[in-house]
Amino acid sequence: MALGSQVDTATENGINNTVRNDIQNGSKANESSCSVTSKDKKSEDKMKVVEKVEEESSAGVVNGHDASITNNSVTNGHSILTTNGHEEDASASELGSDYTTNSSAITSVTKSQDSDSSGVNSVIIAHNESEENIVEKGEVEATKEKEKDDKKDDQEIVLIQDLGFTVKIMSPGTEPFDIQVSSMELVQEIHQLLMDREDTCHRTCFSLQLDGNTLDNFAELKNIEGLKEGSVIKVVEEPYTMREARIHVRHVRDLLKSLDPADAYNGVDCSSLSFLNVVTQGDILEKKKSRPESVDCTPPDYIMPGSKERPLMPLQPQVKEQKGPQTVKVLTTSGWNPPPGFRKMHGDLMYLYLVTLEEKHYHITACARGFFVNQSSEEYFNPKPATPSHLCHALIELLNQISPAFKRNFSILQKKRTQRHPFERVATPYQLYSWSAPQMEHTVDAIRAEDTFSSKLGYEEHIPGQTRDWNEELQTTRELPRKNLPERLLRERAIFKVHSDFVAAATRGAMAVIDGNVMAINPGEEAKMQMFIWNNIFFSLGFDVRDHYKELGGDAAAFIAPRNDLQGVRVYSAVDLQGLYTLGTVVIDYRGYRVTAQSIIPGILEREQEQSVVYGSIDFGKTVISHPKYLELLNKAGQQLKILPHKVYNDKKEVIELCSSVECKGIIGNDGRHYILDLLRTFPPDVNFLKLEGEELSTEIQAMGFPIEHKHKLCCLRQELIDSFVEARYMMFIKYAALHLQQLDKETENSKKGKIDIDKSNDDSSKENSTNESQMGADEAKKIVESITDSITNGEKQELEESTKEIVKKAAIAVGSLKETEFDVRFNPDVYSPGVQHVDPDHKQLEKQRQLVKDAAAFLLTVQIPAFVRDCLDHSAAPMDGVTLSEALHNRGINIRYLGKISDSLSKIKQLEYLYNITVAEIFTRTLKHVFIVYMQSIELMSLSAAVSHFLNCFLSSCPVPHPHQVADELQSKTSKRRSKRKGRTNPLLKDSDSMEWTNLTPKLLWTQIKSEMKSYYDWDLQVDSLESMVEQFSLQKISLLRSFCIKTGVQILLREYSFDSKNRLTFFEEDIINIFPVVKHINPRATDAYNFYTTGQNKIQQGYLKEGYELISEALNLLNNVYGAMHPEIAQCLRMLARLNYIMGDHAEAMAYQQKAVLMSERVNGIDHPYTITEYTHLALYCFANNQVSTALKLLYRARYLALLVCGENHPEIALLDSNISLILHAVGEYELSLRFLEKALALNIRYYGAKSLKVAVSFHLVARTQSCMGDFRSALNNEKETYAIYRQQLGESHEKTRESSDCLRHLTSQAVVLQKKMNEIYTGKSNTALPPIQIQPPSMGSVLDMLNVINGILFVQISQQDIENFKAEIEKRQLKDTSPASSEEKTDIELCTTSEMKKAAEESS
Repeated sequence: MALGSQVDTATENGINNTVRNDIQNGSKANESSCSVTSKDKKSEDKMKVVEKVEEESSAGVVNGHDASITNNSVTNGHSILTTNGHEEDASASELGSDYTTNSSAITSVTKSQDSDSSGVNSVIIAHNESEENIVEKGEVEATKEKEKDDKKDDQEIVLIQDLGFTVKIMSPGTEPFDIQVSSMELVQEIHQLLMDREDTCHRTCFSLQLDGNTLDNFAELKNIEGLKEGSVIKVVEEPYTMREARIHVRHVRDLLKSLDPADAYNGVDCSSLSFLNVVTQGDILEKKKSRPESVDCTPPDYIMPGSKERPLMPLQPQVKEQKGPQTVKVLTTSGWNPPPGFRKMHGDLMYLYLVTLEEKHYHITACARGFFVNQSSEEYFNPKPATPSHLCHALIELLNQISPAFKRNFSILQKKRTQRHPFERVATPYQLYSWSAPQMEHTVDAIRAEDTFSSKLGYEEHIPGQTRDWNEELQTTRELPRKNLPERLLRERAIFKVHSDFVAAATRGAMAVIDGNVMAINPGEEAKMQMFIWNNIFFSLGFDVRDHYKELGGDAAAFIAPRNDLQGVRVYSAVDLQGLYTLGTVVIDYRGYRVTAQSIIPGILEREQEQSVVYGSIDFGKTVISHPKYLELLNKAGQQLKILPHKVYNDKKEVIELCSSVECKGIIGNDGRHYILDLLRTFPPDVNFLKLEGEELSTEIQAMGFPIEHKHKLCCLRQELIDSFVEARYMMFIKYAALHLQQLDKETENSKKGKIDIDKSNDDSSKENSTNESQMGADEAKKIVESITDSITNGEKQELEESTKEIVKKAAIAVGSLKETEFDVRFNPDVYSPGVQHVDPDHKQLEKQRQLVKDAAAFLLTVQIPAFVRDCLDHSAAPMDGVTLSEALHNRGINIRYLGKISDSLSKIKQLEYLYNITVAEIFTRTLKHVFIVYMQSIELMSLSAAVSHFLNCFLSSCPVPHPHQVADELQSKTSKRRSKRKGRTNPLLKDSDSMEWTNLTPKLLWTQIKSEMKSYYDWDLQVDSLESMVEQFSLQKISLLRSFCIKTGVQILLREYSFDSKNRLTFFEEDIINIFPVVKHINPRATDAYNFYTTGQNKIQQGYLKEGYELISEALNLLNNVYGAMHPEIAQCLRMLARLNYIMGDHAEAMAYQQKAVLMSERVNGIDHPYTITEYTHLALYCFANNQVSTALKLLYRARYLALLVCGENHPEIALLDSNISLILHAVGEYELSLRFLEKALALNIRYYGAKSLKVAVSFHLVARTQSCMGDFRSALNNEKETYAIYRQQLGESHEKTRESSDCLRHLTSQAVVLQKKMNEIYTGKSNTALPPIQIQPPSMGSVLDMLNVINGILFVQISQQDIENFKAEIEKRQLKDTSPASSEEKTDIELCTTSEMKKAAEESS
């Protein structure tokens, strides 16, 4: 994928130079971005994604574009590019979740030949159809605000003019070939394409010429004179310069290493692992339909139901075969560099050293004309050309000439490289780290070495000029115009790109700081107090250095403050207010230290802090200052974030107005921008975790055991909670007002009959509700309030006005509003801050403000947590591991510190046992992380691996853990150890004896630390006293605990089988600890327009307009590609959605193609064993089966089940679903015995989680009966089918079709059983010539199996025509009215709502 870095140029005209610098030159290699072009299609069909690519060429090379990684530039604000949905057309996403990563603006797109090769394509994008998009909580207000600004532009229609045409490329040494280009592209992108294409990838130093004129790299194709359909572009080799020669060598190295997974394991260059094509043994889209597959269905033993072994090796199948063939033994820069002066005069640029597979040693010179073999050896320098010199312009051509083995292996490598799916090669936006890795061999590679020690240490050398000014880039991108869609896309893309580069740079810098590779700016101070600057980023450590946080909890508070600050940065960025700037902020946890990386405010380092702060307080509220501009800006933002402007006294008793917490500081930089920083108290404090003098929580909350004193006093509520709380209060307000207005209304109506014209329908519809306000629907309440307030404003009801005001006032008081006359719920973040003096003469306002904060905290306990538990009860959201659990909690605004309380409420519910166990495991591993962080800080570098393996042994090993003094140091020889004992000498490298303190840890000691930490942090008592008993009691798995621990702490372990239960052998050794990675937290910039398209699309689909919904979501996909590039979790979710839609609309092949991308992308951006990836595998299996790829479907399901077992074990609703799927497919291929084993497991789990009387269980019983009857076991089959019948009869009634079907089935089984029994008796009584009758077994048809699979996976089937959709909607509406079962007989439509009411119930249960 070519050295993208030097050519990675997205010229976004109109962005000032600093940003342009960045966007032109990404800091990572292969970071080129790309043009997603839209070719000409019929308008109504524009979204129908045509993926012919795979059939056209197995290598995915279409038209000569091998997944061209090219430049996606949205130019001049008048173009926006939509994809034609080929190879790379990624898609929008269920953007609801915050699970986000970022893409280095790469999209690889394979342009396909099926676009009618020229002509203008205008795509019309109507922007933002529905106002009521449900936007994710933190961003709600932001979008609302934006919508106001955008109302003007909503009417605009964006016209995209984009010409597609073909040009011929003439390259030396290859046949001429055609490529498809778009008028929007830059010449640059053709360069990039040629460097990735199989037959031209060995060139980097060339220019493109048209009719003898050299083309400018940064020109758009449409601006080039004479370039048209069929033009011939010549590739002309250019002379090398020093820089070009180095780029060329590096590109060759990248080509030779392109299949090597080392980068993914080492967590560099944004590469990550993907195993889909290993699991399916090749690309599923290329499997020819014609030949029937040989179906090998035996599942591996370790995934059979009831199997206890949880091997680790299958997590990364066929790791050994992943590497390509070796091409050379050594290719590296030579020790003779740089060329001496007299050789420079001869044009020598650099020297290389090569050892071929044939064991021949060569020294090679790079000169202006290319590469040649010289006469030097290791000892003697003789730079004259050897004979023959093999002068070649490209290094690969030279290697081909001197080494036959290279020529052979390089062509194999090329084949393999071009066969890989582009999604396996594109860089991800943020680095993903693998928690286990095989032992990699370490090879000689001077280029890698040079990267580490020189170029990467502070400046990127392919950027002209200097280091990147991160702050300038981050702020400039925010200032880009955003009036219409193209401008917004350009802006969001620039923001995203700069941000992902910043996160990568900050992570590298933080590691350098902790590894001791950066000089401190205050080197005289002790280590904890030091601060660092590297690559224009400021780094500080999470310790309480100047007793800053003494009152708030010391180091514990200093550790948590950066994370709170990051939350503040997140919401202010989401509000996205013009003129208010936040710092680029990344929080990195590495080797036990927390590092905060921030961009630097211009000029702040030259001044004292006291001088530069113009707003806020630097000493927690003693001296406070304010500033009119800041008040104006923060007030605007505060309206959306529900922050109340408030007044405080400073030390001189002057009144100061603030609109944020006092710690929030405003600094005007030398660039004149208004920055805010220290946002750690943006949200109100969580009083459930604060012991406050003279404050009482309500008795209900006290009964739950609150307040709990936390380690620090910085506990805040989450933004999501604040939003839910305000919304709930608003509904209360509306309902209260509506109820009383109605009564008032009736009174007046009786007194003045007919005078007052009230909207009758409102009145009627609400009569019966006036008895009870809780029954009143929200919308209805709103209508009433609106109709009455309207009539007041029209001046119709003067006499009503007073009483109405009274009612509103009462309602306001009822919901605790801060203003008496209207609804006003906002929070003062300083109400409980020590040291802040509030201006409030009679304390009335302060009391109200405090009460609101208490109410919000109570709302979390009394409403949000029970709601979370209720959600889990219908298993609609069944978290599989700690990550998905935390996400589910955060989406409801519940903080992780409530896990203890949540586990208490889960422990009482039998059906949620699995979730209880996951919660306990999460509390446990998080506690373990806290202990581990402290443990890591006392370890010196030389004993890191020994210490980590010792910690893991104390945590997981069953065998008694010895004192690790034997492993003290590999440098001391045996004899010196003895001698040093005699003389009492210590190792001079250990500064003091306590750096060996880690050796004192024992399992017992670790356990006591864990118990006390659990009690103090989560208020949770662990009753057991060893891991063994804990694993027993909560049915946990050691391997899952290990996985969770490694992911949380960044530890990478060796991929091998670990025996946790051996009583006489340790589980972990020093060699098992391969690496420690940073754990990085940062904000995730959003693609807002794509999000709006996506939600509108979802609404359309829910209303039954599948086609329109599909088009909107495809459009969202294009926008997402535009903003994020090719890889992003949101794109993966969007692809899954499009796949599902295609499947429902009957296009199975298309569904499979989309879902394949979704799986690959999820593996790359979420991780190969992330719960989302497991879901994607399950969906893909269904679509493969629908495409008759039976054995592939089974392989995918086996993989999904293996991953699920590894992540959460066998007791989980997800496993029930997987097992039903597996058994159905096994049943389809006649493997009844195997099928039955999976079915019985699914049945047991369904009974456990859904209750014995649920419809899911009925389906399971029926399937078991069906399988048993196929095996001839009619008696058991009868018993099971009776169960089904009983459930249907009870749930659906006698007359329901399902109940009737079941009774028919019973009759059939009984008759079969009777026939069989008769014959058996005849045989027993010895009647002659009787033989057993053939048992009537119809092997099920593929179609019927597929129908059953759809039922189980909750899919409704619709064959679409416009008429159907209308009927379908009518049907849905009817259903909502009277909840009846199937469509009435006269509406014979083609809608197969598979067994409607059962589906409906099953869908409700599985949702």
